[in-house]
Amino acid sequence: MRASILLALATCAMVAAPVYAGATPAAPAGDSAETGPDFEAAVSDPGRDQADIKLDDSRKPAEVLEFMGLESGDTVVDLFAGGGYYSEIMGRVVGPEGSVTAVNPPQFTTSEQSKAKWAGVAERQPNVKMVPSQLPDYKPAPDSIDFAMLHLIYHDFYWESEEYKFEKMNPVAVLSNLFVGMKPGGIVAVIDHVGSPGDTRAVVEKTHRIDPTTVRSDFLKAGFVLDGESDMFANPDDDLELNVFDPAVRGQTDRIVMRFRKPG
Repeated sequence: MRASILLALATCAMVAAPVYAGATPAAPAGDSAETGPDFEAAVSDPGRDQADIKLDDSRKPAEVLEFMGLESGDTVVDLFAGGGYYSEIMGRVVGPEGSVTAVNPPQFTTSEQSKAKWAGVAERQPNVKMVPSQLPDYKPAPDSIDFAMLHLIYHDFYWESEEYKFEKMNPVAVLSNLFVGMKPGGIVAVIDHVGSPGDTRAVVEKTHRIDPTTVRSDFLKAGFVLDGESDMFANPDDDLELNVFDPAVRGQTDRIVMRFRKPG
């Protein structure tokens, strides 16, 4: 799925894929007051990269976004967006009245592979833009975001790597910035690999997983409320001691699905 370990460690959501020549921007997914956005139409857009499409069965993006409550016209932030798998789909869902800002650490945006991938996303979905920024430095305007996506990356808030210039972060500080940027009632969608209890940074270093209790606690401390959970990715046979990139579990991990909301 990834062409190098750099991209693999950069984000569990990064996907290497070709850019389609001559692709045209996708039209927004249809919706109505009665039915809401057509999530399936957003996912089935034939212009999407084939490598991204191959991930749909294991990621269930239409089901995820419907559960999380993404709406047409939303202003969206996709934190540590990787190759833009969700950014592109969400851009189609929110339509021309909405927008998606994809945030990626700068050191993971300079490769030719990354540039080509994002050029394709921007061509197909002009309401999506990628902003290079270290996560602690990204401070959206107060009360400006309707919906934030953290797909398979919250554990990276506890990750650090000298080799990849990924400095130790304070998750509370990053979530505090996000809380300020969310509109009252705004939704934060969190999907991540279930990890064992224990020292969070040690667990993340070994497995790239995180204990669901830690996720809940961090978001509640930041001021969010837990608005819903789903077991759509539950896998009781998953070995929580295996790294998520291990071929035995890759793409089949037990994953949390949590919907947090800013009160108001």
